[in-house]
Amino acid sequence: MDHVLDRTAHASPPEPDPPSHHSGLPIPDRPTPTARIAAFVALTKPRIIELLLVTTVPVMFLAARGVPGLALVLATCTGGYLSAGSACAFNMYLDRDIDARMDRTAGRPLVTGLVSPRECLVFAGALAVASVGWLWVLVNPLSALLSFGALLFYTVIYTMLLKRRTSQNIVWGGVAGGMPVLIGWSAVTGSVSWTAVALCLVVFFWTPPHYWPLSMKTRADYERVGVPMLPVVAGTTAVTRQIVLYSWLMVAMSLAPWPLGQVGWFYICAAAGLGGCWLREAHALHARARTGLRGARLREMRLFHWSISYISLLFTAVAVDPFLH
Repeated sequence: MDHVLDRTAHASPPEPDPPSHHSGLPIPDRPTPTARIAAFVALTKPRIIELLLVTTVPVMFLAARGVPGLALVLATCTGGYLSAGSACAFNMYLDRDIDARMDRTAGRPLVTGLVSPRECLVFAGALAVASVGWLWVLVNPLSALLSFGALLFYTVIYTMLLKRRTSQNIVWGGVAGGMPVLIGWSAVTGSVSWTAVALCLVVFFWTPPHYWPLSMKTRADYERVGVPMLPVVAGTTAVTRQIVLYSWLMVAMSLAPWPLGQVGWFYICAAAGLGGCWLREAHALHARARTGLRGARLREMRLFHWSISYISLLFTAVAVDPFLH
């Protein structure tokens, strides 16, 4: 799809073509300030960060056994946004070569040229420093260290070392995805409990069956750039079998807070009901794969969309349960 719009001939010498977007649409030579601001915001991948905050705030309610202080919630969420935004910006800087060749990432700011690689690197570094300082001063040192650890893991271990080397890359990416749970708990209590670890592991085991259906849909993109996502290196049936395995581990871990004594009937009923719905979808996807259905008939994105609803509803139950237990 990479191409430059053709120019018609002129009597005078033709001017060079403007920078081109992956889709072929030209980028303005001088983007507006609004476009530049939007581009820097896009570097932080706001949709991913929304999902991280969905797991942070409810855990703060559970840790506080009620409503935590509004100032603490705002400080924790702001620091978490800065840290996760930094990790995402570093990720875009490191992956800018493959982003330019993938349809799904063709509109990212470094690909379109709205942000230069140097600007992205400076921006990511500034966010990292700001996030640590913010959390250290306004929340507590433990939350700051956990947040910085998640940033380093996502940037160095996942993006630099594992993403292009192993088909289990997204499994390890779930480590960073689960850290906001620990950060939210530590923000309230100044410590980490087994309940927080169990909920962190829910997100860890949720990440592969959440992301693999999407990477099944975009398999050609990853194959083109040589990233060994599991759907690229394994057959569809093998991938859905792994989805079922991680789904069972996730549901089992979602029930763990109950014997730990930190949740009551509302959470455990919600976790059991939501988990049952998830397992039904995961097994249905595997069954379709085993019968040889492919393409649109496989309907792998059903599980991807349901996974977002699942994690949002489960952690909503985490937040509501303290008021009923």
